[in-house]
Amino acid sequence: MQDEVLAVVEASAPRRWMGVGMLVVVGALLIYVALATPPAPGWQLFLIVTGGLALWLAQRLYQATLHRIELTERELRCSSGVVIARVEDVEAMDRGVFAFKPSNGFLVRTREPGERAWAPGLWWRVGRRVGIGGVVAASQTKFMSEVLAALIAQRD
Repeated sequence: MQDEVLAVVEASAPRRWMGVGMLVVVGALLIYVALATPPAPGWQLFLIVTGGLALWLAQRLYQATLHRIELTERELRCSSGVVIARVEDVEAMDRGVFAFKPSNGFLVRTREPGERAWAPGLWWRVGRRVGIGGVVAASQTKFMSEVLAALIAQRD
């Protein structure tokens, strides 16, 4: 019963492809500008490196959004097997407009700091803060945050 998935957040195909497509276009344009109309060598190197980083990020976004985030009674986890946060460790949750959170998402603060991790477009974790959201539907993250809030209230 404790491993039953209560809520799921995943990126839809159109959102995935829109995010990946935008990053690929930005990366390709930066590299094209650097090679077609070469500026000063320092700027040319900057444009090529920045374009390469955008293409790398597009590939990371594509791989990360193949997975989904699942909430059970015990943990918030990625379908890749990574435990994002345990419900018993959640100290607070912030869904406010002015919170430093991912797009269409929410922020969770845990009692113990976790290892830094990042799945572009889905979630990130830095210290005690975990951000859920990105290229996902706001309705899914809102439902997940409400279920998580209920689990926290039930725990306390």
